[in-house]
Amino acid sequence: MPTTVRAYAATSATDPLTPTTIERRDVGPHDVRIDIRYCGICHSDIHTARGEWGATEYPVVLGHEITGTVAEVGPEVTRFRVGDRVGVGCLVDSCRECTYCRRGDEQFCTQGYVETYSSTGRDGLPTQGGYSEGIVVTEDFVLRIPDGLALDAAAPLLCAGITVYSPLRHWGAGPGTRVAVVGLGGLGHVAVQVAAAMGAEVTVLSQSLKKREDGLRLGATRYLSTGVPDTFSRLAASFDLVLNTVSASIDVDAHLSLLDVDGTMVAVGIPEHPQSVDAFSLLVRRLSYAGSNIGGIRETQEMLDFCAEHGIGALVETIDAGRIDEAFERVVSSDVRYRFVLDTTTLA
Repeated sequence: MPTTVRAYAATSATDPLTPTTIERRDVGPHDVRIDIRYCGICHSDIHTARGEWGATEYPVVLGHEITGTVAEVGPEVTRFRVGDRVGVGCLVDSCRECTYCRRGDEQFCTQGYVETYSSTGRDGLPTQGGYSEGIVVTEDFVLRIPDGLALDAAAPLLCAGITVYSPLRHWGAGPGTRVAVVGLGGLGHVAVQVAAAMGAEVTVLSQSLKKREDGLRLGATRYLSTGVPDTFSRLAASFDLVLNTVSASIDVDAHLSLLDVDGTMVAVGIPEHPQSVDAFSLLVRRLSYAGSNIGGIRETQEMLDFCAEHGIGALVETIDAGRIDEAFERVVSSDVRYRFVLDTTTLA
């Protein structure tokens, strides 16, 4: 029988989130039922709740940074058992058959992957996310949380962590490479830790120096302000990789000028408006301007294992369910160090 769980849902683009109940499907042969303990609050949740990325089908239960424990497994599940510490990220299903799915890049599924919320499941029903007490997910999309990671600090890694780990790994951050992280926010503070653990020399570029101590403590060797007039000229051709983690618009050409020959600038933050780039900025030193989203299930597990090995976790502020709307406003105004995490025991 389906299970009824408590949740918080967005019911319109303007109204506060409200308590509700939703039904989770019965546990099938390959399914895992998870008692959710924490769910990170991602800026994507806010964009979706407010209809800023196109039409949202309401009501919607947000949340794709889920951690908890296994409560039940289907009879054919082989990788998990009751009591295991697990997580669910941005994906809950894909076709499993296309070239990208077979190689572990489900985020590029040619049939269209199924997102954890505000998507349509293989059963034709809308998916609902982690601002809830429980969820049922096929075992192929459940991740194991290593013992070295606390469940609250691990939750934001299911989106923010893989969003920065994937491009750092893909573009070869490591010993001998010079990496600039633009912004020390929800994404940036994880990116600094990961890049430093990979062995790169890490510089944080921020509008101000108010988070300088945090940045250096997290692993950066330098923390510089782009608000200083000569910063870009002093740092010209200084980096192999620039990772832009901010969602605000930036001067793309100015940041491209920071790259050395054959360097790459990767956008992982999503600005509200399109940004332009001068082709000359790319031609002058054979530069690349790229984007990256999340990673597949295999790479996300690799990221979790890497973070556990190196003692990396998100710095979190845990909130109760009654403060979700307040948290949304504070995320928009960058008033959090560095990620909000919902304590799902407060849904009651």
